[in-house]
Amino acid sequence: MLVFYTEATAPVKIIAFFLAWLGCWLPIAIPIAYALKWYPPKPLGAAQKIPLLASLYLIAPLLLWGIARVEGVSFLNYGISGDLSFLISLGLGLAIGVIGIIVVFAIESTFGWINWHWQLDRKLWQTLLTTLLLGLWVSGTEELIFRGFLLNELQQSYSLWLGAVVSSLIFASLHLVWEIDETLPQLPGLFLMGLVLVLARWVDNGNLSLAIGLHAGWIWGLTTIDTAQLISYTGKGSAWFTGKNGKPLAGAAGIFCLLITGAILFYLGREFLPLP
Repeated sequence: MLVFYTEATAPVKIIAFFLAWLGCWLPIAIPIAYALKWYPPKPLGAAQKIPLLASLYLIAPLLLWGIARVEGVSFLNYGISGDLSFLISLGLGLAIGVIGIIVVFAIESTFGWINWHWQLDRKLWQTLLTTLLLGLWVSGTEELIFRGFLLNELQQSYSLWLGAVVSSLIFASLHLVWEIDETLPQLPGLFLMGLVLVLARWVDNGNLSLAIGLHAGWIWGLTTIDTAQLISYTGKGSAWFTGKNGKPLAGAAGIFCLLITGAILFYLGREFLPLP
């Protein structure tokens, strides 16, 4: 069985990984869902989503560690290292991600499309810390899977650009698992987000640190604003820009932020690295 896996093609390995991930998760997810009194296609609340997401994302790194052992590689091959440069790129990505979110909402505030509700109290600081840790965990796991393992396997048989497109399509599509109605309008934004994060790994010489930082910065900023209820929409701005249901990725605002970030990364990559 192990010999079959190591000699299999990239699509077979990818399908095997996701089937194994699902197979390991379902025996845990079903009792959790039952305890939370949730069942598909019932809408998934935030309090219900977190335990299911946590159980799913705790399994993936362990499964990838097993795959790495079978193939005789380490997480370093997937772009994970523990040196100082990794932390520096992580911090840079985090800063760029947060600044991008701030710029988007600053533009919307200037046009009177949102109102701010600042509450600089202990609760907000606790929220900032919690959402930062959540952002780092979720982004680290997703980057390890999609821009690490998945992109590596695709590049064994295909070009970087085709691998970027396929991995980004899978990344965007799998978000439909949690919420179809809210996620459908965000699919183009999620696909573009995947491409930008692939670009971040390339710019960082194959390391995932910059991509993890960017991803975490976006999650941190948006989750903090949502959890702390820091903004409210005035209704003066069109949903095509602000995003349907208040989701930036479902509107031009999120697309604009991703395009600007991608342009900056591409410029840096073209200046300092050979094009693939």
